[in-house]
Amino acid sequence: MADTVLFGPDEINTALADLARRIAADAEPATLVGIFTNGVPLAARLAERIKTATGKAPDLGTIDITLYRDDLAGRAAPLVRGSELPFGLEGRRIVLVDDVLFTGRTIRAALNVLADYGRPQRVQLCVLVDRGHRELPIAADFTGMRTETRASDRIRVRLRETGAPQDEILLSR
Repeated sequence: MADTVLFGPDEINTALADLARRIAADAEPATLVGIFTNGVPLAARLAERIKTATGKAPDLGTIDITLYRDDLAGRAAPLVRGSELPFGLEGRRIVLVDDVLFTGRTIRAALNVLADYGRPQRVQLCVLVDRGHRELPIAADFTGMRTETRASDRIRVRLRETGAPQDEILLSR
């Protein structure tokens, strides 16, 4: 399986700048919640950009969907990182942040996690890459990039914060 670089650091940086601008454009302040693994550093980057643009840092949290997945049967014991939401969800505009939107199952699990913590006023979805092939009726409110893929393809987002030498989005066929 050969990897092809779909997007490099410049395209990712441009997409994040646009996403932050669009999230901040809403009059209601956003609370960013990154989904482990890559959604966490992406949410932190977006929070920093929003702070730079508006002068106010959005609240930032993380969620781990591991125990909410519907595909754990027959797998090795999963690594559970835990969720950190150091604020109440009631009445907040939550922006869930993830790297890739594919089937929608990760987002379904993330919504279940949020429901265990409270009832936000509104939940929006921000993804760096939308690759299509939904199995559930889930759509992103904020999308950085869209790419056509086959269902069998694999999209990997590599970020400096998770050990990659540079930011890049790879396609494996």
